[in-house]
Amino acid sequence: MKKFLVIGNPIDHSLSPKLHNHWIKENNIDAVYDKKQLNENDMKAIVSEVRKGKIEGINVTIPFKKKIIPFVDKLSSEAHKTQSVNTLYKQNNEVIGHNTDAGGFELALKYINYDVKNKKIFILGAGGVVPSIILALKKMKASEIILSNRTRKKADDLKRIFSNLKIIDWGETPDFNMIINATSLGLKKSDEIKLNYAEIGPSKLFYDVIYNPNQTNFLQKAKKFGNQIENGKMMFIYQAHQSFTVWHKIMPKINNETIKLLD
Repeated sequence: MKKFLVIGNPIDHSLSPKLHNHWIKENNIDAVYDKKQLNENDMKAIVSEVRKGKIEGINVTIPFKKKIIPFVDKLSSEAHKTQSVNTLYKQNNEVIGHNTDAGGFELALKYINYDVKNKKIFILGAGGVVPSIILALKKMKASEIILSNRTRKKADDLKRIFSNLKIIDWGETPDFNMIINATSLGLKKSDEIKLNYAEIGPSKLFYDVIYNPNQTNFLQKAKKFGNQIENGKMMFIYQAHQSFTVWHKIMPKINNETIKLLD
């Protein structure tokens, strides 16, 4: 039986096993997908397990997407451009670090028929998945990408990878067509992002990378003021879909049953 894993810290909340095991069963694959909480000093050993063939593939989540890079043999072009890895697999005896988050985000926006071209995008946060979102937005020809993070250094680090990025101070609100919450603010019910929703006005797209809870305060308030809202569920499904396809060489189904699994 082939073994697959998602690694992170914390990892309890991850719905990756639920989704992958559903597709494994649906496609009659002799495999199991599990989750494992690791520490930073476990990175070398876990990559070694893939190299030895003990584990067939790994999904990488926060806070290891960047930290795992020194231990892989090669990066795919997406992983190289974002300096972020969320998928590991073995090819020609080498462990490849790949990124399916960028493709996942792009497909999620296509799913809701949202055209990014020539639009101003405002991103809150600079961690985990943000480089992948920026890469996808550039590919989809956004006119401007503005970013704000609670710690300025992380935002400046991203500007070294994406020179066109515009950085503003935390608490500032620029003019935008779409705003993305890529922070962890929203996981707790009491979490609130201070924005003047009335001043921002209606008809913008508010996107939250968080999909559990289904509607964070950020999305609930935006909806009250007449904005379109979207959570990160479809991005999560599409990035998993791409990992699954890389590992099993089978494209699993995305249908209502799949989407309901994550409710």
